[in-house]
Parts: sequence; structure tokens; C-alpha cells
Amino acid sequence: MAPPFRISRIHHAAYRCRDAKETVEWYQRVLGMTYTTAFAEDHVPSTGAYDPYMHVFLDCGGGNVLAFFELPNQPEMGRDPHTPAWVQHIAFEVPDMDALLAARAHIEAQGIEVLGPTWHGIFRSIYFFDPNGHRIELACNIGTEAQYAELARVAPLMLEEWSRTKRAPRHADWLHKEKEDDV
Repeated sequence: MAPPFRISRIHHAAYRCRDAKETVEWYQRVLGMTYTTAFAEDHVPSTGAYDPYMHVFLDCGGGNVLAFFELPNQPEMGRDPHTPAWVQHIAFEVPDMDALLAARAHIEAQGIEVLGPTWHGIFRSIYFFDPNGHRIELACNIGTEAQYAELARVAPLMLEEWSRTKRAPRHADWLHKEKEDDV
């Protein structure tokens, strides 16, 4: 049964940060985001709990908003020790390979270690960490309409096989075979 409403887009995605000012400045300087809004309260509006916070919002472009909470009265932030660092990440899209390479040069010039470009068959991406330890990915699409159609076709088959076997299905192995001219 379908829900009686339709989601129009992600309003914002929120993460925790160590220092709101440092985080805003980093995202402006490194990724060119625009700082748009801040909320600061002593009590959480949804729960009423006393927990002072600063909530900052950054415009990523295209109607996308990334937000952060600084929570000075909470224990120091950490990450799930049972989840590898490469799993949880925030991915942003750049228009093409030239932009991806320019981004890598810009980010490395800031003294930030960058991994990639990494080949993903239908996109390439680079990876690095923000000052809070959040992994960031910048990706550019390189796939064809036929490739995207094939991925859509096999997606349900792959999910069903994974659900049964917990082994990587081979329906899209071609994604991981980098062509000589794409290196």
C-alpha cells in the first residue's frame, strides 16, 4: 500500500560536529557551500529536553542542504566502532571529470589527504574527511543511459539474491572492470 503523501526532496541531512564555526568555515572554504541559517536553543523543540545546541545549515546547491549540530554538553562525539570508516559518508556530485580533478587539486592544496579518483563503472569519485571525521565523497557520473537502464533492470534481482545468500551477486560485475581508456 502506498502512503497517502509524496516526498518532494530531502529538506536537509543533519550530522554532529565538534565546532560549528570551524565546520561552517571548512565547508565554505573547501567545498564552496553557502552558510545560510543557524538555530540555537537551550531546549530541544521536539522533546523539550535541556540540551543546548547550535544547529547550522549550509546550502550545497540545487536545493540541497547539509546541517550540523554542535552539542557542547554531550560526551565527545565518536563513530560506530563496528562500522568501517568507508561506509558512512556524504556524497556530493560534480558535473564532470575535469571538475572532479580540479576539486582534488583544490582540496589537496588545503593540506587534506584525498583518495582517488576511484572507478565505480558509472561514476568516478574522490574521498576525504571533514574536520569532524565525516567521510566526504565527490562524484561525477560517467555512465551511459544503457548502463543505467541495465542497473535498474538487475537491481531487484541483485537484492533478492543478496537477501538469500549474503554473497555479492554478479549481475553487474561489468561495473568493476575498468577499461584501458578510462584509466
